[in-house]
Amino acid sequence: MTDFDFLIGDWTISNRRLKQRWVGSDDWDTFSSIATCEHRLGGVGNVEQIDCPDRGFSGMSVRLFDLADSRWSIYWASSDVGRLQPPVRGGFEGNVGIFEGLDSDEGSPMFVRFTWTVADADHARWQQAFSRDEHWETNWIMDFTRAD
Repeated sequence: MTDFDFLIGDWTISNRRLKQRWVGSDDWDTFSSIATCEHRLGGVGNVEQIDCPDRGFSGMSVRLFDLADSRWSIYWASSDVGRLQPPVRGGFEGNVGIFEGLDSDEGSPMFVRFTWTVADADHARWQQAFSRDEHWETNWIMDFTRAD
């Protein structure tokens, strides 16, 4: 239940998001954002809000730890859409957490993977990758630095 304790607090984030997916592109959109994460439900969950003022949207992650199977479910919502996306599920081994699920990209079904890497108490990385088959394409990378 303590896997995401590193994320509690305020963060500045450097984002790199692929401008075009599924074409082998290496052209990234870079922008900054800020985030705040807080415990909920006595530590069984947490809520994180990310604000991307340069891109005109906000996002929210809701993470819940399933006590019966000792796995996390992560739900994402964006101000662009206004609904919770299907969850990704998984957990941490050491400082790396992998969470996978089914989703869609522009109406096409695909798999999604979130990878969290905790560097230290003040730095972490989140990556999102999509797959339609056995090949994973990383399309969004967020480097978190703890805010002062």
